[in-house]
Amino acid sequence: MNKKVPEKWQSSVKAMKAVQVAFDMDETFQLAIRREALEAGLSPSEQIRDILGLPVNKRPKRPRLTVSLSAEDYLLLGEKYGLDPAQQLDIKKKLMEDLVKHVQQ
Repeated sequence: MNKKVPEKWQSSVKAMKAVQVAFDMDETFQLAIRREALEAGLSPSEQIRDILGLPVNKRPKRPRLTVSLSAEDYLLLGEKYGLDPAQQLDIKKKLMEDLVKHVQQ
């Protein structure tokens, strides 16, 4: 069966064929590579590609930090900020304020 990939998925075909390789290395080496990546403005995987002499995506990525929050986390944070746990956007604003305060201290 020879099915054509839908147009909207064409950009994902290359990524689907890629194979992720994980490296079990000493923590010291991992930290050094992560630090180099940070200083170069790259992700750790892009830094590894650069070290290996592979093409690197030089496009600037939207810098962002992420954290996964469970329903229980929202309950705790809602309590901390005096908000209803369902007010996730307001909680997110408070979290950002706390992170900014932390860095400025």
